[in-house]
Amino acid sequence: MGNVYGYVRVSTKEQNEDRQLLALHEVAVPEKNIYLDKQSGKDFDRPRYRRLLQKLKPADMLYIKSIDRLGRNYEEILEQWRILTREKSVDIVVLDMPLLDTRRGRDLMGTFLSDIVLQVLSFVAENERKNIRQRQREGIEAARLRGVRFGRPAKPLPENFDQAYEMWRMKKISGEEAAQLCEITVSMFYRRARAAREEGGG
Repeated sequence: MGNVYGYVRVSTKEQNEDRQLLALHEVAVPEKNIYLDKQSGKDFDRPRYRRLLQKLKPADMLYIKSIDRLGRNYEEILEQWRILTREKSVDIVVLDMPLLDTRRGRDLMGTFLSDIVLQVLSFVAENERKNIRQRQREGIEAARLRGVRFGRPAKPLPENFDQAYEMWRMKKISGEEAAQLCEITVSMFYRRARAAREEGGG
């Protein structure tokens, strides 16, 4: 029997890792052998995981709380599973899914069943993430249709904007001159001018 390790990942600095740590402590993973990454899910930079991979030796044991700790998507999870079980020759136990325990079936049938379960769970995990993103997009679109505005509120118009806008509209001054009169950027003036034209219907 080799050493026992645990890996914890949270996708943002704000997330709480306590649930994963508690699960690892319950199976007696030594504190010094728990590797924790608090990284943005965007770049998936995992320095502690890379260090763990260097540390792992054949016959070591790795505990993780759930299968999606290994990767962001279906292909990545399967690739990490292959590296750990085939290249590193370590055992993996996924605490949320007892079927994913490489100690149970070392024969061909046991490996086959484990691989099937892993692929199904990896697919489900990725599909759920896609569904969450889709629901977020649909929620944002529904909110926009109800008139909800996102982003920072627009700054109030300068007091002399209407006058400068009218002079610009009558071609008495240029857009650059109108922006200078209002003490705003040229792009801001044109944006506000376009909005004023749409509101006025002309």
